[in-house]
Amino acid sequence: MSSISAGPLATSSPPDSATHILAAEGGTLASIEEWINNNFEPIKDVLYDFTFGEITVFGTSFPWIVAWLIIAASVFSVYFGFIQFRGFKLALDIVRGKYTKKDEPGEITHFQALSSAVSGTVGLGNIAGVGIAVSIGGAGATFWMILAGLLGMCTKFVECTLGVKYRETHADGTVSGGPMHYLRKGLAERFGGRGAVLGKILAVLTAITILFFALSGGNMFQANQTFAQLKDVTGGSDGFLGSDGAALIFGILLATLVGVVIIGGIKSIGKVTSRLVPSMAIVYIAACLIVILVNITDVPAAVGDIVSGAFTPNGVVGGAIGALIVGFQRAAFSNEAGLGSAPIAHSAVKTRNPATEGLVSVLEPFIDTVIVCTMTALTIVIAKTQFWQDAKTAYVDSGETPNGVTVTSQSFETVLPWFPYVLTLAVALFALSTLITWSYYGQKAWTSLFGKSKTSERIYQIIFLAFVVAGSVLTVGTVIDFADAMLFLTALFNIIGLYLLMPVVKRELKSFRDKIKSGEIEKNDKVKS
Repeated sequence: MSSISAGPLATSSPPDSATHILAAEGGTLASIEEWINNNFEPIKDVLYDFTFGEITVFGTSFPWIVAWLIIAASVFSVYFGFIQFRGFKLALDIVRGKYTKKDEPGEITHFQALSSAVSGTVGLGNIAGVGIAVSIGGAGATFWMILAGLLGMCTKFVECTLGVKYRETHADGTVSGGPMHYLRKGLAERFGGRGAVLGKILAVLTAITILFFALSGGNMFQANQTFAQLKDVTGGSDGFLGSDGAALIFGILLATLVGVVIIGGIKSIGKVTSRLVPSMAIVYIAACLIVILVNITDVPAAVGDIVSGAFTPNGVVGGAIGALIVGFQRAAFSNEAGLGSAPIAHSAVKTRNPATEGLVSVLEPFIDTVIVCTMTALTIVIAKTQFWQDAKTAYVDSGETPNGVTVTSQSFETVLPWFPYVLTLAVALFALSTLITWSYYGQKAWTSLFGKSKTSERIYQIIFLAFVVAGSVLTVGTVIDFADAMLFLTALFNIIGLYLLMPVVKRELKSFRDKIKSGEIEKNDKVKS
């Protein structure tokens, strides 16, 4: 996830709370930041400890929320006959526009919807989180990370189909969707009065959690980390970004850039992310491929380490179970499957058949986890830097969590000495895309709570942009930890609804497939790839 990407996973292994360095170095800003952290600490501790509370299996502890996400993904995969594999080719055809007409209701194309959602998941978690995973769980964690990503594809299918099924189209032609809508409307439709009560409660809770994360983890953390990385590669405190007021100026410029995009709504966001996401993916994957190709003779051995390490890892805390749990944990926290955030973007797609976007959404965890995370892991395993070896030893000996960004960065530097600059570009692109996407997620949560109107939306956008500026000069680490807990707590509410609405999704899938078989929906092979 771009956030985690924006959350604890970028720097540490949940439920550990990362040590956040105060962004403000002194004076009034530092005092404000310290006051917020100190006063927010008691609230954060209760929620964070609950959400990331640990359970122990075969001597290895991990957050219960990981089990909740993985069990759901497994149940959905079995219930839908592993649609993520059977429908993969169909998903590719749909995202290329071969089953959609231009006059269908919605705001953006399938490709733009996919790009918008991917931009909210691909991020620092794919860089730092993977570095931590293969240090704690060894090379074998990669195998389990891939498996968890493949299972998570089906969770995305379920929630994004529901997102389109129960979306609301407003008088101005804009669309609102996501768990705030399908929990409220879907449960009422299926279970009547009692379902309506449960649906409203779950919908409000998801809206609150998504909104809070949008303003902090999906916003402030991204702005802060982007400035920190830019400052580091331009000379640190001695560089031109080390001067007093540089963070504030950067924050204002970033807020202006984000504002230009988000005020245009999802159509504008879709246009930007459909260009930005492929660009950042190409930059990062190209760097991975360079390292891999330079060490091409080591690839078979690295793949062997990944497969064998999944079942017989040496020197890994918890053995094979430890590798499995770490891999599942990183995948679940990277691709957001089950958190209910992605359906908000997918709901705006142009389609009359909800299952089409459900199928398209299976590509999201595939890109995020199966491709990007695996490329990062393979690069680290092939490079076998001394820092990585020492990080694994340190974790086994003392439980010290490694710096994931450094693990990954040093692996690239074995071939690309100038990689810190590429990493800076990747971080900047990841953070920008995350800011843009989460602004939209937060806006939809805001309007579901406070009503949809131009005035309401503008108030939210002003607040969001103010937080961009604040995030550049303040880290408020305790608030970020609280936001992470809020976001993953959304999975508890969301997945309850997904279980109850599985039959609705199955009917939608059958309906779409029947229309293809009957010829009601024709495949357009003239669409260019």
